[in-house]
Amino acid sequence: MELSGKIIQVLPEVGGNSRNGNAWRKQEYILETEGNYPKKVCLSIWGDKIDQFSLQVGEQVTLGVDVESREYNGRWYTDVKAYKVDRTGNGAPSTPSANEMPEVSSFHSDSDEDTLPF
Repeated sequence: MELSGKIIQVLPEVGGNSRNGNAWRKQEYILETEGNYPKKVCLSIWGDKIDQFSLQVGEQVTLGVDVESREYNGRWYTDVKAYKVDRTGNGAPSTPSANEMPEVSSFHSDSDEDTLPF
């Protein structure tokens, strides 16, 4: 799933150790979606991807996200975890994705050589 919008807030990084003794860290961000009725979405980035993505307030981004809910003591909690970041607002040239069609300006040729005989 993808979400597009602007990073409007960076929350403090949190971390700790798991039951197995492994260190973990998480950074949360608030993304405001585009459109007539913008929504605010709290999303998280885990581990080394925090440094790799290094999102900043004001950046226009398109994020690849996983959405997952879990139950704890009769209440449900939803996590939105980002695994991919495409920066769209920094003037970088966009490259078409594999499933996009290339732009075509015309389907006909100006020469008579390409005309069919029937």
